[in-house]
Amino acid sequence: KSPIEDNVYLDEKYVKSACGVTYLGVLKAIDEYLLNKGLAKKDLPKKVEEYEKVLQKYAGMHNGTIQRLFDRVYRELHIAGYYRGLLSGTDTVKDAIKAAKGFIGKLH
Repeated sequence: KSPIEDNVYLDEKYVKSACGVTYLGVLKAIDEYLLNKGLAKKDLPKKVEEYEKVLQKYAGMHNGTIQRLFDRVYRELHIAGYYRGLLSGTDTVKDAIKAAKGFIGKLH
């Protein structure tokens, strides 16, 4: 766990790790959702673009909500949080993780 000062996480590696693990959890939830919808394991997406396409096809009944949430989770957790290490504010990180939980909840 990262030390916090003035509502900012001071150790980037813990924030990056938390963002990466949360994002992988989202991908795992999508995989499980798709398997339950009848998609074969060998046909599961491998790239973010493929995830976007299958979400549009299999979860399109939510009028774009799922796609928008996935895009947000991808940008905030994977790109900003994990890949670039740009997230450090405690509220920002917590909000991104909350968005991931909300996304997973909408899949079910």
